Amino acid sequence: MTGPSQAPERVLPTPTRRRLARVLLVLGIVLIAANLRPAIAATATVLDSITGDLSLSGAAAGTLTTLPVLFFGLCGPAAPVLVRRLGIERTLALALAAIAAASALWLAGSTTVLFAGTVLVGAGAAVGNVLLPVLVRRDFPDRAGLVSGLYTTALASAAALAAAVTVPLGDAIGYGWPGALAVWGLLALAALVIWTPQLRRSARLPDDAPSGPGGVTRLLRDRLAWQVTGLMGLQALSYHTTLAWLPSVFTDAGLDRATAGVLLSVAGFVAIPVSLVLPTLAARRPDQRGWIVLLTAFTAAGLLGLLIAPTAAPYLWVILLGLGQGPIFPLTLTIIVLRSRTAEDTIALSTMAQSVGFVIAAAGPLTLGLLRTATGTWTAGVALLLALLAPQLLTGLASARDRHIASRPK
Repeated sequence: MTGPSQAPERVLPTPTRRRLARVLLVLGIVLIAANLRPAIAATATVLDSITGDLSLSGAAAGTLTTLPVLFFGLCGPAAPVLVRRLGIERTLALALAAIAAASALWLAGSTTVLFAGTVLVGAGAAVGNVLLPVLVRRDFPDRAGLVSGLYTTALASAAALAAAVTVPLGDAIGYGWPGALAVWGLLALAALVIWTPQLRRSARLPDDAPSGPGGVTRLLRDRLAWQVTGLMGLQALSYHTTLAWLPSVFTDAGLDRATAGVLLSVAGFVAIPVSLVLPTLAARRPDQRGWIVLLTAFTAAGLLGLLIAPTAAPYLWVILLGLGQGPIFPLTLTIIVLRSRTAEDTIALSTMAQSVGFVIAAAGPLTLGLLRTATGTWTAGVALLLALLAPQLLTGLASARDRHIASRPK
């Protein structure tokens, strides 16, 4: 006699499995992006508490706001080197682990671990900054605008959420700013769990593909690559300087800390719908110069209002800033994809633009902090941000034309 028959194991059809795998990949990309900015936005909203608790000087506070952006640039070139050794998927897992470790360090609440954790966050986010456009180019070449819009929207949404809830969250936890910052490590751990199935792929670059400085060297004489790099650096300088100091501008003008955090979050939230659809709209046309002009105009209007009368219409100023500064980052990432023909070209251009660009951007938060210390007001700093929109517009117009960087010779 034969034993009882066993029901055959249900196997999903191959097309269904492929669709599920792609959905899981997109979800993982979105969650990685959601971890690239919250810690920075959260730090800005509790900066007054940190400086008071740890007795930080103005220069030290400025350095704290600068470190993440600086390490975005300094650690960017490590991304393709790590990819060659570990593969893209495992390198991104390592980046998430670094962000989670930084959050755990912050629980100690000392000056040393505060700065060490900030460096770790900058290093981990740098890898994500460089590699997410590469994943989009490699795995979604026909949906680059859509997927770019999804993950940059997640990036902006998470930063806005962190700005809005960090202060009340810290009060609710009852462990001050260390607890308020450390809680964001849970988001990194969640992303790491969702990303784990991708580790089986861990695709590496071909042996002859550009890696690290060698992959960027060929672009150093490419005018378009430098124009894209200039756009990346200047828009990042404007955004991250505002992210770091906008709450302090409002508190110095007389608003309370919680309201200042809400205003920063409003700037992030109004950018979300535009950031979601803009990459798709931009990718439909070979030329993106009209978008560059419009977003720069919004930013200029917001900064001008902040300069003249910060408390006269603060919600209007942050809405204008959000509409200008928020969407221009996903537009720049989309331009990186559109100005390159292959995944190898994309990783080279992404590495150059984000490494050099974020080093340029790192000067912004520190410079504004120093100007505030030297003059006692934010007037000079905000005026400087307004003036820097001119070169941002010029590099943006040059980057947005229908051209491609020079491909690596076969």
